[in-house]
Formats: sequence, structure tokens, C-alpha cells
Amino acid sequence: MKQSAEVIINEQLVGQLIAAQFPQWARLAIRPVELDGWDNRTFRLGETMSVRLPSAERYVAQVAKEHLWLPRLAPRLPLPIPCPIAIGQPGANYPWPWSIYGWIEGRPAALETIANLDDFATTLAQFLVALQQAESAGAPPPGKHNFFRGGSLAVYDQETWDSIRALEGEIDVGLAAEVWQASLGAAWDGRPVWVHGDVAAGNLLVNEGRLSAVIDFGCSAVGDPACDLTIAWTFFAGSSRQAFCGALPLDGATWARARGWALWKALITLVGSRPSDARKASQARRVIDEVLQDYKRERRDR
Repeated sequence: MKQSAEVIINEQLVGQLIAAQFPQWARLAIRPVELDGWDNRTFRLGETMSVRLPSAERYVAQVAKEHLWLPRLAPRLPLPIPCPIAIGQPGANYPWPWSIYGWIEGRPAALETIANLDDFATTLAQFLVALQQAESAGAPPPGKHNFFRGGSLAVYDQETWDSIRALEGEIDVGLAAEVWQASLGAAWDGRPVWVHGDVAAGNLLVNEGRLSAVIDFGCSAVGDPACDLTIAWTFFAGSSRQAFCGALPLDGATWARARGWALWKALITLVGSRPSDARKASQARRVIDEVLQDYKRERRDR
């Protein structure tokens, strides 16, 4: 099993927690999910439930947030999202609260499992429109609990410039700087809306070739929707990107900020992954190139 710097999380630990706190489920099988995340460790509990445990203290605030807000969001959304069942307490040398959810069938999105990528992109866009329209009074603003997703890109300004300088000679640093400056200068003065905060292939489930659910709302908040658009460059291209963008009623400034979010993440990923992780570095280079080329086309067409 994976090990974080803080605590070892495995089937044995989950079994001890379930037996002590939810004995009615103690006889159910516990299995790690095939493709796990980093913020949380997820296990299947029996056939109808899952267990999620924060992997570090910085992710703990997400537990109470999801249990409070996901039941309120679910009826307003066109696709299933995680359904909280119970909150577990620290125990068995595990120091944080943890969650039990209903199990949602599906596999993380991959190009080879999607029947029609344009339809998938449109369905995702429609989900985000519904999310942005959901009632948000009293919901949490961006902050440390969600790594400022939905907040100002300026939080990551220094980190971005450090990455651009570190990649001199490897990417078009002049164009990258122009894209970043344009994203910082694209003001947002709209009303705060719900953002998922981590719209990535691993959090989009596919069943029978179609988008079937959206999971992992740990980075959710109410703020600027631009952060939810990065998948336009990280996963979509060509007609699927056009379908995604066309189904979202957002202005050019929002897309400029979205390019900034995508560029920031790809830059820091490239700097952090070379030369130890060639696959991750290659993916980050591809995203950087997609963002820069898209910006050049947009600039040309003004």
C-alpha cells in the first residue's frame, strides 16, 4: 500500500477503524481501489460503500465540508456525486476524521474508454453550468482548505515565475510569461459560484462509454469558475475542446484566467518531475504547448 509521510494507511487500518466504530459493517470485505488519489486513500467497503481517509493533515478540512455540502448539491446536479453516509473519528493510531460514502460505479476517464469525446465534453460542461448555478449562500470561499482554487491566481505568482525561469531553454519562456501576465490581468468581478476545484480525468467516472459521475469535491469552494476549465487543455483537444468551451457561457477574461491555472500547474509539474518521472514531465510539456498554442491562436484572431 501507499505510504504518506505522516501515517501508513492500508486495509488493516481501515478494518480496525470499521470494527471499532461501525461494527455493523465489520464483516464486509475491504479492498483498495485500483486507481487511487493522493489527497485521500480510498477503499471499497463491501459492494455498496467506500472509505476515504485523508493522507495528511492539510486535507482534513475537506471531510466536514463534503459531508455538509454534498447532500445539498446533489439534487441540483445532472450527474451523481459522492453521497456521504458517515464520518469516522480518529482511532487505531490514525489521527484524523475520515468518511464513508456510497459506492459509485465507473472507472476514471481515459480516452480509450469514452465512446464519444465530444459528447463527453458537452456533458461535463453542462454539469459545470449546473454546479455554477447551484445555491451557494454560506458556502466556503477559497482558502487553504482547497489550495485557493476559485481564488486569485496571484497566490501562485511567485511560484509561476520561478518555474518559468527554471525552464529557460526548454519552453518558450517569453510566450509563457505573456500568457501568465494576461491571466493575471484578466479581472474577475462576477458573483461567486460553486467550483469543483479539481476537474481532472481521475475525478470523472465513465460507465458504458459515457460520463457517469463526478467525484472528489475536496477542493470545492465558492469563487471564480476559471479553475474548473483547465481540462480544456489537459484532456480535450480539437473538436472536443470546442464542444467543451462552446457549452460554457463564459467570457474571454474567464478563459484567460483558465489558461493561467492550466499553465501554472503544468509548469510546476514539469519542474518537479524532471528528470525523475519522464511520463509526468512529458504530459506537462504537452499541456504547456497546448496552452501556449491556444493563446497564440486567440491572440491572432483578435
